[in-house]
Amino acid sequence: MKSISIDLETFSSVDITKCGAYKYAEAPDFEILLFGYAVDGGDVQVIDLANGEAIPQDILDALTDDRIIKWAFNANFERVCLSRYLADHGISLDPFHDSHPLSTECSRFLNPAGWRCTMVWSAYLGLPLSLASVGKVLGLEEQKMTEGKSLIRYFCSPCAPTKVNGGRTRNLPCHAPDKWATFKDYNHRDVEVEMAIQARLVKFPVPDFVWDEYHLDQEINDRGILIDMSLVENAISIDTRSHEAFMAKLKRLTGLDNPNSVQQMRGWLFEQGLETESLDKKAVTELLKIATPEIADVLSLRQKIAKSSVKKYIAMKNTACADNRARGTFRFYGANRTGRFSGKNIQLQNLPQNHLDHLEDARSLVRLGDFTALETLYDSVPDILSQLIRTALVPKDGMKFVVADFSAIEARVLSWLADEKWRMDVFASNGDIYCATASRMFHCNVVKHGENGHLRQKGKQAELACGYGGSVGALKAFGALESGMKEDELKPLVDAWREANPHIVDFWWAVDAAAKGCIKERTTKTIQGLKFMYQSSMLFIELPSGRRLTYVKPRIGENQYGGKCITYMGLDVSKKWSRVESYGPKLVENITQAISRDILCYAMRTLRCMDIVAHVHDELIIECNQQVSIDAVCKQMAKPPPWAEGLVLRADGFECQFYQKD
Repeated sequence: MKSISIDLETFSSVDITKCGAYKYAEAPDFEILLFGYAVDGGDVQVIDLANGEAIPQDILDALTDDRIIKWAFNANFERVCLSRYLADHGISLDPFHDSHPLSTECSRFLNPAGWRCTMVWSAYLGLPLSLASVGKVLGLEEQKMTEGKSLIRYFCSPCAPTKVNGGRTRNLPCHAPDKWATFKDYNHRDVEVEMAIQARLVKFPVPDFVWDEYHLDQEINDRGILIDMSLVENAISIDTRSHEAFMAKLKRLTGLDNPNSVQQMRGWLFEQGLETESLDKKAVTELLKIATPEIADVLSLRQKIAKSSVKKYIAMKNTACADNRARGTFRFYGANRTGRFSGKNIQLQNLPQNHLDHLEDARSLVRLGDFTALETLYDSVPDILSQLIRTALVPKDGMKFVVADFSAIEARVLSWLADEKWRMDVFASNGDIYCATASRMFHCNVVKHGENGHLRQKGKQAELACGYGGSVGALKAFGALESGMKEDELKPLVDAWREANPHIVDFWWAVDAAAKGCIKERTTKTIQGLKFMYQSSMLFIELPSGRRLTYVKPRIGENQYGGKCITYMGLDVSKKWSRVESYGPKLVENITQAISRDILCYAMRTLRCMDIVAHVHDELIIECNQQVSIDAVCKQMAKPPPWAEGLVLRADGFECQFYQKD
């Protein structure tokens, strides 16, 4: 036996969409209903555990043998659920206890080193992230059964008690034998589809080092991060009181039944002489400029209600396991265009920042549940709660967090790729890239908080907006007008940035030409350590790390301006599988972000001996003892990978007793 393909059907009263797989499998009533599997690509077997059938001993032994590869689509779910099953059935944990990298704290999880994920394989090749969608895109003969969703609702979740069903809260196989037989067929088919995907993708395997990164990701998900439940529960309670107080005041001021209703509030504003199509943050900010003091009070109150971030606290409470650690918050290869991670459940990637003075004092008041003191001391209780969300993530007793992130990682990688030497010199001397950019753009010396310091902001806006071909629209999206710039100075700003960075501009169009040439001629093109290859109706861009970006069924098409562009099949902005446009600067963005991701993963592997509990964009959060040196961590992160000779990296860090923005 070399490999097993596995698919499970399970029951739990916990809503997995709100709480994640770890909390789902921790529920007291969790059980595996069906165990579908195939050994070494052979016939599919379905074990009806719900009706008393047993998993064969050789399969149980294989689950704890890291030499036998277990395959599943979204394998994290199967691995976590089977870990719980083995523990519940008194099957010795010893075979995998010592081999799991986290055996001292989470030995109940099967070692991820023995697992592979078909969803990751699909994502690596630019395909969708659902089993049904991959099957359709690949045109497999074996397609996921459409009856699955209704059967899962029927057997896998609690049901509402009614007179018709005798007041039961769960549907068992005996309640619908025909449906159960179809459910077994559904489980059987899922294993077939998973194997068919593997067979179709076998010519394009995922590199071993990427699987190693996946295993590291699973270790981090298994470890989890500790949640300060006192802070979370009191924040939820305080937010409820704050919301009720604001709503009561808004009702008094407006006479509306529901001031939170956009339609009702727009109607009220119209009666006051203000007409608006939207009540989003930007629209309300503009209205406040012309509103009377009375109307401004109403709009300000409504903004405070909208500021409420209680959903993040609720997500933390829902996700936290029995030991108060939130697990499974990262999706490996969640962004399949670049391979970057995405978030799940709590979504750590988009936590509000905190710029609050005396953060510890406000945090203490929330932990105590002192609503009166918060209301007295601060202008906006919802804003305080929003700024404290990060601080709900804490190290365990006696430990600290070391938080370290890469400085201007994308700007450094882009400069290195394009060989823009003046920028690399700035990074090598630890200079300020925004000041240096402004200096070249405006042909004068720019010093932060010093000589021509007012130009630094323009340099920063241009840096953020223009690196990947962005023009006036990109500057606006990055807040150029809100920062005080005038409309007529935006285009000259773009031109000045491009003039200051000629090698980057040349690199955009070199990448564009290489990709188009590769697609047209079906030949391999190489520039700046990047290899463009066309094979089996796919464009591959091989990065310096050896990892590949994949563009499915590429063509040369026509853009909205009548020019030639690259198109490929992928997930569009609405997450639908369709033809997507691209061109040189956009491909450069993909490449730069992908290499930045590879650098983060390289740093994570070199720091694997430490307890990484989370990572947010280009930042690592490490739970460690008080003696660990921040400088040592940053120094290690700043070492470029062997494949990135000449790339100048820098990492900055700090230590804290709760997560925060430095």
